Parts: sequence; C-alpha cells; structure tokens
Amino acid sequence: MDTGHLRIAITTNSLIQVDANFVQARQMVFYDVTAESADFADVVHFSRSGKKGPGGGPKAGGGCVMDDMEDDDGTGIDPMTARIEALAGCSILFTRAMSDLAAVRIHQLSVYPVKLEHVRDIDDVIVNLQRLLTGSKPLWLRRVLRDRAGNRLALDDQAV
Repeated sequence: MDTGHLRIAITTNSLIQVDANFVQARQMVFYDVTAESADFADVVHFSRSGKKGPGGGPKAGGGCVMDDMEDDDGTGIDPMTARIEALAGCSILFTRAMSDLAAVRIHQLSVYPVKLEHVRDIDDVIVNLQRLLTGSKPLWLRRVLRDRAGNRLALDDQAV
C-alpha cells in the first residue's frame, strides 16, 4: 500500500514564509512532501500588471475584493489565470487569503486550499503537514493524497 505523496504550493513574497495572498503573491513555491521527506520542486515568479491610478501608483482607496477578477484595463491579463494554471498537479495550496472566486477556481482543479491566519515559516508548514501524514490522517488529507505518478489514491488504497 502507498502511504501517499503530496505536491504542495505555497504563496510567498519572501520565499521563506507563507506571507502573501493568492492573487497578490510574487512567487509560488512547490514541494513534494511525504511523511519522511520534503523536496523542493519548483518556484514560479509572477508579475502583476495591476491597475494603475494617476502617476503610476495604485488606485486610491485601497484594493477591492473583485481585483482578482479579470483585468479590465485593456491589457487582457487576468492576474489569477497564471496562478491557477501553476497549481496543476498540486494537492494542497497554502496561502494567507483568497477571494471566493479564487477558491472556486482552485476547487475545480481538485486542489485543497488552506488559508493561514498568520504568517508562518514554510519549514513549519511542511513539518506540521508531515506530522499529519504520520498516524491516522484526517479525512480531508486522505482525500488529496496522490501516488508518485500524481494520480489520486483511492481512500481504500491508502495505508492508514
């Protein structure tokens, strides 16, 4: 029986902490995690052509929850699309926050989003996930486990 493997994605601006919201993250790092190991897999860098106000700065009045919807400034760039595409093959996304629209699109990829209330070191997130992978796994975690080829494990094929 396979104990399971996870490809996780983490939104980050610092590359050492989960410190960014999904659509505003400058980077997303990927790790392949099992109960015994965690291997760095990749990092994807994003540039955001965000909407600009007068003088090249952000629009006055702060951000809008709809900012991660399709960009309507004429560039045709949706800042969420590249992030969603980068999640292909992942099991879990760790992020600080995301909109409902982002959550729906992530769910359509069968990726389990985990929103962290506070900034946390990536190493701590991985260690806590590995702790969950040992012993009796919670049901949500068992549902996202994959084999090394990236195929989802059926619940009855997992060693519990």
